[in-house]
Amino acid sequence: MFQPNPSKISPPTKALTFQESSVSKSLNWSEHSEVAGEGMQNGGLLKAQSIVELAQKCNEDMEKSGMRIKHHEDNLKFLKTQMDNLDESILDMQVNLGKYHHSSTVEMVKNENTNHSQTEENTIDQIQQQEKSAASLYCQLKIRHGAMASQLPITKDVIGIVATLGKVEDDNLSRLFSEYLGLKTMTAMVCKTFEGVKALEAYDEKGNINKNIGLRGIGLSIGRHIDERFLAICLEDLRPYAGEFIADDPQRKLDLLKPRLPNGESPPGFLGFAVNMINVDSDNLSCVTASGHGLRETLFYSLFSRMQVYRTRKEMLLSLPCVSDGAISLDGGMIRTSGVFILGNR
Repeated sequence: MFQPNPSKISPPTKALTFQESSVSKSLNWSEHSEVAGEGMQNGGLLKAQSIVELAQKCNEDMEKSGMRIKHHEDNLKFLKTQMDNLDESILDMQVNLGKYHHSSTVEMVKNENTNHSQTEENTIDQIQQQEKSAASLYCQLKIRHGAMASQLPITKDVIGIVATLGKVEDDNLSRLFSEYLGLKTMTAMVCKTFEGVKALEAYDEKGNINKNIGLRGIGLSIGRHIDERFLAICLEDLRPYAGEFIADDPQRKLDLLKPRLPNGESPPGFLGFAVNMINVDSDNLSCVTASGHGLRETLFYSLFSRMQVYRTRKEMLLSLPCVSDGAISLDGGMIRTSGVFILGNR
């Protein structure tokens, strides 16, 4: 049996020492790596946190800016509304103070015969000149029988003739309105209900007019023949104005939206709406129909709708983009409806 050689035992001892040193260095590197990793993680978290905080601050700044912008927009809307209200007030004041008289129109009115003042008596006299008209016969009945004419079965539902149911303070404007409506409409008979319209005229079995009954029958009895057609307006069948009225206005004028040009400005020379320039007797302002409507929102709104009145023809023509239901000017310009012009002199 061979014995180990003592001289060959020392080298393993050095190998162990080297291995211990390597393990030690390996452990130290691991510890440094863990510390570095923790540092990197902490740095990343801090960086992410700062980004979140910056984003939150940006959002807050944007919200504040948005609120400031909305505040300014609300102020602009308020100021625009105030400007519109001022414009409308100025227009209303111009009409109420009579500033709509153009200098040339004033001179024209002064030079015309002042005896043509549109009083009710004068209007009735003019109607009676149309001897063969239904309106003339009705006026004669009112003159002869007074209040009793309202009790006759044929005429008890008749309110009156269009020309006698409204007044206009300015003679020139009155003539323009009359010309715009035409003689047939101005002499139309206005009834509350369709029963009143039917009472004015009767027919035989063949559909021919029975001249012995109705308004024609009364005419025959007093030697007044009605040979021509005539208009009868039934208030209950008219579509009334459905909007609001001007607050605290004793004439219950319609609160119509003022016209605007495409650029948003008020048209030059605009004086108002024809339907609001007519004065209606207090008895006919409300509760004329069963539904409680008055003549302005039924009869006159049906006849004039939103017809506009201007100072001059030139201003009226410049305002064509906002004219929808006709227009007239104080110097004789006239638009029947959008696109339909009436030319020539009065």
